[in-house]
Amino acid sequence: MHAPVELYYWPTPNGWKISVALEEMGLPYTLNLVNIGAGEQFHPEFLKIAPNNRMPAIVDPEGPDGVPIAIFESGAILQYLARKTGLFHGATERERVAVDQWLFWQVGGVGPMAGQAHHFLKYAPALEPPQDLPYAKDRYRREVARLYGVLDRQLGRNRFVAGDFYSIADMAIWGWASLWEGQQQTLDDKPHMARWLDEVGARPAVIRGRAVAADRRANLQTDRRAQELLFQR
Repeated sequence: MHAPVELYYWPTPNGWKISVALEEMGLPYTLNLVNIGAGEQFHPEFLKIAPNNRMPAIVDPEGPDGVPIAIFESGAILQYLARKTGLFHGATERERVAVDQWLFWQVGGVGPMAGQAHHFLKYAPALEPPQDLPYAKDRYRREVARLYGVLDRQLGRNRFVAGDFYSIADMAIWGWASLWEGQQQTLDDKPHMARWLDEVGARPAVIRGRAVAADRRANLQTDRRAQELLFQR
């Protein structure tokens, strides 16, 4: 029996990656909420674990050689947990390469671009004063559409993102992709992505991971204090 992993988390697409992975892998964990709307990501205690003042992060008391280890950055956490458990990272080197390239595609592409789309389409116009920027809105809306086109074509050839097996790459992408409506996207021309969203979203561990602290999600369009902390620091 593993000692519980300490999860530093807030219910966002980046946080969901790790809560879903821990549920899928059957690893016990203790939940440490990091309220990003209240500025808790800037607390000195958290910065010792995650110096980039971003969640998620973990502390594994049973790290390499039995020594505790703290890890930040969601992609690094997913790779570590996959190596630790031997799960969801592919069975061969070719499969692991496929998983890693799609994981990095999410970390470097889907996450940042979808995040910017959310910001300029939903939050920036609600700032005081409003920042309604047509160029930024169009730019990120189009780039997310392009990325989801790439995803749809890949899923037209494979059941899951990296092949015919479910992996940490699916866990990484799904949370952001599930919010496609808020990114002003359509699935009408992306049947394979739609099929994959439904299949992954129906997994019991995904449902449990997505539900962690779900009641704490706030409306950033009206929370002025959270806007100041998240968008102006």
